[in-house]
Amino acid sequence: MEYPGWPHPPELTDNLGLWAFNAQAKNALFGQAVNTHRAAIGLPILDNVRDHVFTHRPWLASDPVLSPWRTTDLNDAVQTGAWILSDSRPLPAELEAFLASGEPPVYVGFGSMAMHAAEDPARTAIEAVRAQGRRVILGHGWANLALIDDQEDCFAVGEVNQQALFARVAAVVHHGGAGTTTAAARAGVPQVVVPQVADQPYWASRVTELGIGAAHEGSNPRTGSLLVPLRTALAADTRERAFALAKTIRGNRAEVAAEMLIAAIRGECR
Repeated sequence: MEYPGWPHPPELTDNLGLWAFNAQAKNALFGQAVNTHRAAIGLPILDNVRDHVFTHRPWLASDPVLSPWRTTDLNDAVQTGAWILSDSRPLPAELEAFLASGEPPVYVGFGSMAMHAAEDPARTAIEAVRAQGRRVILGHGWANLALIDDQEDCFAVGEVNQQALFARVAAVVHHGGAGTTTAAARAGVPQVVVPQVADQPYWASRVTELGIGAAHEGSNPRTGSLLVPLRTALAADTRERAFALAKTIRGNRAEVAAEMLIAAIRGECR
């Protein structure tokens, strides 16, 4: 990713060169703040803030079935599994009533993606889902998805317990964030990923490779372009694969990671 004030030089295309440039950018943007705080508590100054944060042995907080670590010559990761804590929050009463009033709907939400490039993403999603004969739940998110009419087949919601909601929908249409992808996979619900930036194309490819959903081609969804991936996600065999894969995802890895961290700290203190 490019950072403000640090655009990639057009002649720099080598991957390792871009990583070296990335380290320079992060030192320039974050180094003074990080080192000021470190000096204030008696820690040594860092020459390379980026590598101190990323390290050559990072902890990979993702599920090994969803995203198996591929060993490289540059570093080796400790894959703990996804850091998930149980969410016991009840769903809003109005949402509960909507869920109970008909067949499982399709959830559409793009999280922290503003979707500026998309033309009316709420209308696009609603029309595509309606074309499949399904009801819709819109997650407002940073794209501010909102209802387009007063028909009773749509419901809009803000912050919500995804663990409780995803288990009760027919499919999840989302941006491909690591958390949303994992939450949907863990719930055993098929997915349509509309990737926008960063790691999201990777998660879209994994959903497709595992057969638990489909990837939208490109980042700008339109009613027509959503129809095929939606049909794939809503197919019975896709749901069967998603349900089967959900059983392989372990949910206690946040506790495991915490125990590993405490053990590491105790080892350093000896």
